[in-house]
Amino acid sequence: MTEPVLVGAAPLSPEQVVAVARHGASVALDGEAMRKVAETRGVIEELAADPHPHYGVSTGFGALATTFIAPERRRQLQASLIRSHAAGTGAEVEVEVVRALQLLRLQTLASARTGVRRRVVETYAAMLNAGVTPVVREYGSLGCSGDLAPLAHIALAAIGEGEVRDASGSLVPASDALAAAGIEPLVLVEKEGLALINGTDGMLGMLLLALHDLETLLTTADIAAAMSIESQFGTDAVFAADLMALRPQTGQARSAANLRVFLADSPMVASHAGPEDGRVQDAYSLRCSPQVHGTARDTMEHASNIASRELASVIDNPVITVDGRIESNGNFHGAPVAAVLDFLAISVADVASISERRTDRALDPARSRGLPPFLAHEVGVDSGLMIAQYAAAGIVSELKRLAVPASVDSIPSSAMQEDHVSMGWAAARKLRRAIDGLTRVLAIEVLTGARALDLRAPLEAGPATGAVRDLVRTVADGPGPDRFLSPEMEAVTELVRSGAVARAAKENAHV
Repeated sequence: MTEPVLVGAAPLSPEQVVAVARHGASVALDGEAMRKVAETRGVIEELAADPHPHYGVSTGFGALATTFIAPERRRQLQASLIRSHAAGTGAEVEVEVVRALQLLRLQTLASARTGVRRRVVETYAAMLNAGVTPVVREYGSLGCSGDLAPLAHIALAAIGEGEVRDASGSLVPASDALAAAGIEPLVLVEKEGLALINGTDGMLGMLLLALHDLETLLTTADIAAAMSIESQFGTDAVFAADLMALRPQTGQARSAANLRVFLADSPMVASHAGPEDGRVQDAYSLRCSPQVHGTARDTMEHASNIASRELASVIDNPVITVDGRIESNGNFHGAPVAAVLDFLAISVADVASISERRTDRALDPARSRGLPPFLAHEVGVDSGLMIAQYAAAGIVSELKRLAVPASVDSIPSSAMQEDHVSMGWAAARKLRRAIDGLTRVLAIEVLTGARALDLRAPLEAGPATGAVRDLVRTVADGPGPDRFLSPEMEAVTELVRSGAVARAAKENAHV
């Protein structure tokens, strides 16, 4: 994306979030939105001058919401809020996740519903454009009141404290990075501290990145299944459109259509398509691939709907309504996002599970229809891809554990003021790990399928699967004596992750 992403004019699209978070796209602020931000700030300044307490403006926070704070102490209150809430611990969170956090909070700040000054919005935009990425830690968020700790680490950097990664990736003090970028550290005033930390931005950002990755991975799962079906002499007849129409599940239909395209014009499939093939039907892992992959697609569609609504949301507490009231609310609760993050983790585990079963069939001479045991070069001397399947099995086992929902595991905090939380951040973190696992399991199936296709020579693969096999051969050798396998597995994993496998199949398929 060469044009800056415009913030404040309309809800961000998932593609815009990915562009800024993952690919470093810049942002620009909508002028009319900035005018409204300045206008709304006037509401907060009037309330700040009122001798009666107003939550978030002239009071403490959370369980201390009834404590009135005198005007001369409120700047200290804002700084104390940020410092105390920047209490994350553990490993650093990935840069793309932090940039998503920054962008999504910026969008809310630009909504004119939070009451911050224009300068706060401009500072967040400048940090993104300068590549100043605050260090955010793995643990600390309960997903309610939103992603407090991760967002507080962003705000801490904006006031010139804590550590950041600069545009080169170096770890530097926030004050140094801001100075180098010509950004003046913020001095927060009434209401601004709360506005910077009340939101579901972390879990939403990770959801959007996950949905982007899964779109490619589920297409890759269809390709991997096609390679397994083809090389194991399975049939494509079960994927016929009229059979799919008998069960009008949209995801299933899409995956079946992919399988028909990826298996089209395959001499290998045609070689056993006649009445001489006495097998009644294929095993479930081959025959039911569209049903499993399609279910994951339907789960994605539901999750995408939730993500779109969240992208259109303004989340802060308290919030300034369109008619100028300042009201407390519970919109920071991450339940909607947490639930679909967990839902996706279930589907990820299921797709990986059926992929591993297809890989295992290819290595078992009792089920592979004539392929050598473990696809080994010299049986007994060579182990072939035996241990590659072990790796897939180990990952699948972990994915089943990661599919256990986080969103049902509420735990109270803040002296029972925050007595039910979403655990959405934890759900997002485990989904990211699950997606990495699925990527690797699919890569192992693609590597296995490529070798199996080679071992069927002189029979030829179809155009789509053959193109993927040829792509694999650019990073992994074909059948032969045992060799150091791990580098090849990593290289094919990168082909899957980058989308190269999906592109190769789609570009060479005969539609």
